[in-house]
Amino acid sequence: MIGTARAVIFGCAGLQLSVQERDFFNEAQPWGFILFARNVQTPAQVKALCVELQECVAHTALIFVDQEGGRVQRLGPPYWQKFPPARIFADLYTIDKARARRACWLNYRLIAHDLHALGIRANMVPVLDLPQEDADLVISDRAFGQEAQKVIDLGTHALEGLRAGGVKGVMKHIPGHGRALVDSHKDLPVVASSLSELAQTDFKPFSAFSTEGSRFECDMAMTAHIAFKAVSDMPLTLCKSSFQLIIREMLGYKGLVMSDDMDMQALYKAKPAQQDKNDYLGKLSAQALRAGCDIVLHCSGDLPAMQAVASHTPLLQGLCAARAERAAHCDAPLALDYTQALTEYKKLCL
Repeated sequence: MIGTARAVIFGCAGLQLSVQERDFFNEAQPWGFILFARNVQTPAQVKALCVELQECVAHTALIFVDQEGGRVQRLGPPYWQKFPPARIFADLYTIDKARARRACWLNYRLIAHDLHALGIRANMVPVLDLPQEDADLVISDRAFGQEAQKVIDLGTHALEGLRAGGVKGVMKHIPGHGRALVDSHKDLPVVASSLSELAQTDFKPFSAFSTEGSRFECDMAMTAHIAFKAVSDMPLTLCKSSFQLIIREMLGYKGLVMSDDMDMQALYKAKPAQQDKNDYLGKLSAQALRAGCDIVLHCSGDLPAMQAVASHTPLLQGLCAARAERAAHCDAPLALDYTQALTEYKKLCL
């Protein structure tokens, strides 16, 4: 049924769908949905919203959330555990690798348990960026450290913890956001480093998780809205030459690639002053798909903006549809004694 799905993931405005949203989603048939704190109140409410969203589309839609831990956690107390940022596991790794690996696996296994119970089947983790000392703090403690091998090791355990709980992961921000001197939510980061230098550093974790059939393989990745000057002054999300050379050729990634949120200022540098924002947003979405993204992500839940994006995005077909079909498959969760797992996890993280 993926052939009936549109190449887009949409957010929604509130705790339940309006009549207008239901009608729009029923017509647009987005491939997936994403939830934010504005959509979260209680477990019963979130579960009901996930059912509502699924009922709007004719295919099995993935419902996503950013549940990293730390400052990026959409579900939290009093109904859900407060989880730490990824850097906690990087710090523990320097003391005891085995303990860090187990704690990391348990962290994401517990998160997966929470998400799966609500009908959320995909989490926008792991963050595989390598933050540099002089970079903007948008990544910082969200990452598993600054060493590629450590990030690969901990990222593997994060993905395996999610998978054991029946939840898919999305590696971000491919091919690396760690050198960004500005926050791409606010402006366009430009990286001047050579591709050869980046291949030995920032690109390494994403390259490792691009290996088909291996333990490291990840079916989904989210782009970094960054311009790599060695190829182009345009953000990779919108630039076919950057996207194809770096993601598909240098990294060899064959999985589904979604854009980061299309409504971020990094993509608006070239917007004509008089052009309608939503019309421009729609055209940007089409450009991202032409560049090589399989799916565009639009998060705000603003209905006119979503209508503009939908009018410029086609139904999934061909190789994009095949990637989406594979990405949408979730394994059944393995058995878990939640109380026992949480007790062990807390002891490991002390």
